[in-house]
Amino acid sequence: MTQREEHRSLYLSYLQYCNKHDLDGMASFYKSAMRVNDVPMDRAAVAPQFPPLFSAFPDWHWEIRNLVVDSDYIAGHFTVTGTHGGTFQGIAATGRRVTISEFTFYHLEDDKFTEVWDLADMDALMRQIGQGEASLDGGLRPSC
Repeated sequence: MTQREEHRSLYLSYLQYCNKHDLDGMASFYKSAMRVNDVPMDRAAVAPQFPPLFSAFPDWHWEIRNLVVDSDYIAGHFTVTGTHGGTFQGIAATGRRVTISEFTFYHLEDDKFTEVWDLADMDALMRQIGQGEASLDGGLRPSC
């Protein structure tokens, strides 16, 4: 198996944990010290950012539209879907189905994510649940 195939396989495994909302499984792919959107973070601080999202959108799911692997870098373009079934950023559940685009770029070291840059269209999500635009930190979270 080539390095490209190994990294693609590694990422697809990670995405399975993401779509199962398995925080421990997700964290196993993170380097102990990493950067998320250029912010230094300890591995233990990354996965705990997901429960508020998963609680608000219990069926949150990433579907790959495009996945590019080049050396130690992985770029993903996703369609993300979920149903607003819990409170999100202070907004009570609406039951509305949302669909957004997300782009994420990863850097690997020793087969672990050491840097992640993520851009999710949180403004589209907020509009779809009837709330205008997201707060400035609404899109600053790790991605799958």
